[in-house]
Amino acid sequence: METINISTAPGAVDLSAPRVDDSKHTLADRKRSLKAAAVGNILEWYDWTIYGTFSVYLAANFFSKSDPTSALLSTLAIFAGGFLARPIGGFVFGRLADGKGRRLALVTTMVLLAAASLGIALLPSYAEIGSWASLALFLMRVIQGFAHGGESGVSYVYVAEIAPKEKRGLWASSVYVSVILGVMLATGVAAALSANLSSEEMNSWGWRVGFGIGAVLGIYALFMRRKAVETEAFSALHKKQAKGEQSKPLSKGEIAKFTIRVIALNAAMNVWYYIWVAFAPAMAIAIHKMDAKGAYVASLCAQALTLLFLPIFGAMSDRIGRRRTMLIFASLIAVMVIPIQMFLTNQPWTLFVAQALGLVIWTIGVAHYPALMAELVPGRVRGVGVGILTSLAVGLFGGTAPYLNTWTQSIGASWLFQAYIIVLAIITIIAAVSMKETAGSELKS
Repeated sequence: METINISTAPGAVDLSAPRVDDSKHTLADRKRSLKAAAVGNILEWYDWTIYGTFSVYLAANFFSKSDPTSALLSTLAIFAGGFLARPIGGFVFGRLADGKGRRLALVTTMVLLAAASLGIALLPSYAEIGSWASLALFLMRVIQGFAHGGESGVSYVYVAEIAPKEKRGLWASSVYVSVILGVMLATGVAAALSANLSSEEMNSWGWRVGFGIGAVLGIYALFMRRKAVETEAFSALHKKQAKGEQSKPLSKGEIAKFTIRVIALNAAMNVWYYIWVAFAPAMAIAIHKMDAKGAYVASLCAQALTLLFLPIFGAMSDRIGRRRTMLIFASLIAVMVIPIQMFLTNQPWTLFVAQALGLVIWTIGVAHYPALMAELVPGRVRGVGVGILTSLAVGLFGGTAPYLNTWTQSIGASWLFQAYIIVLAIITIIAAVSMKETAGSELKS
């Protein structure tokens, strides 16, 4: 039965109490909860992506304008700095998810993400308070990173645990459908603002509107998530612990095995994401001098195509297996990284083609990704394990990718970054070859 505490306010529910249910959730319950998770993911990735989308304007507002290239690099460095807090968030909210329930962790991260987005929208500029503005931007980004680190890992676990095992890959693809919708929303807002405001207005206050929208969306996402059910996997584990039944502790070898595998499977995927999803339009504008409006529209169209492929490749992983799907994904990255990058010029249509190709490849690997992560990590440490490891991998590889790409371009050595991606793809191939097939299996307790 469900354990809750009622406060003095009528209808108030204490979210700190785990929602444990002895009954099986109906398919309708699961679908409603899947929708709640998806809405939150949209907001999460809108907030995260809008920073990259508006990085040019952030550079102009929060750093000295004497050196635009240095200002952009500083903005990207803060973007990477936000990833420092992600493993901490993965640990804190992962522990919360394993101890008090997946639902509580997801609600709490929503509050922090919306608050950080509002904070950035209201920050005074460099012209008003000098270097304090740069520091304040960094602090807001750290809060976002802290919340994002918990949100991502716990949402992967939540969706995988409520999904039917034979369709876990298909259901898991909904996470990244939400990711793309959030990215598209951020890109669409940027396109709409840049189309209706002058360059001076965008640089002065237009970009703040984008962050303000994220804060407003958080209210709806919070309302949706409070209605979600707790997963049966967590409820079963909680009941065992309540009865004093202790699971056998994981050995150091078991922990090391899934730790190395998770990080290796994440490496190329995260670099590819931040180059061809989050930062593609900003890269085209800053490096290739592409028209801002054209870049945003081209990127938005490329992202829309991805929505068609995510469910297809998620279902494909249920049929042919996670292992084979990851091998296809990593092999395509190794082969296509140089041709796609070389295709990009200052024309918006080249961004559309290059980003569309990059996104289709990314979709093959990422559609089933939440399911794969949940299948690799045992249930009793799944929240904290997936949270920390995915955050570490994103910080190491994804958070540094835009900076490394911009820096190698600035010194005329873009081939170094391309070689780096190929090496990471090979590491992913090795990890996939060495893993056992997990599609259709029962989740480990």
